[in-house]
Amino acid sequence: MTDSEGRERVAGGPIGKLAGKAKSAVGNLTGNEELAREGNLQEAQADAAVEAARHAKEAEQREQESELEARRVEVEADRASLRAEVQAADQEEAAERDRARAEQQAATDAQAQAASAEARRREEQQQAAATEERTEAAATAEKAQAAQLDQEARAAEQRAEAIDPEED
Repeated sequence: MTDSEGRERVAGGPIGKLAGKAKSAVGNLTGNEELAREGNLQEAQADAAVEAARHAKEAEQREQESELEARRVEVEADRASLRAEVQAADQEEAAERDRARAEQQAATDAQAQAASAEARRREEQQQAAATEERTEAAATAEKAQAAQLDQEARAAEQRAEAIDPEED
């Protein structure tokens, strides 16, 4: 096969290498240096093509490994983000529970304070009522005593008048 410039195109791969060896051997045997050189060139091109394919395969493997590593990093970042979201949700729930407990405790404390204040108020009212009753009893006793003293004084005046009627 020849291209438009008259150069012969050679097949690559194992067949091209085999063809190059054959050309080189025939050229060496027949003394045709051009054919031997062409065979060596074809063999070298086949080796270069194999080497290039090997490099391409290695490059593709490195690219796949790189993509895999990038995906692993992305998955790990997603996992860390999810862990952070879960932790934030847990903290929010804990804060809500703490807030609810604090509100419940405050309500319980307020009820206890209100009950205590009501009990103190009732006790103070009872004490005030008892004091008022004692005051009224004392006033009633004083009135009774004053009435008795008044009666005793009138009785004494009547006796004194009966003893000395002139003093009027």
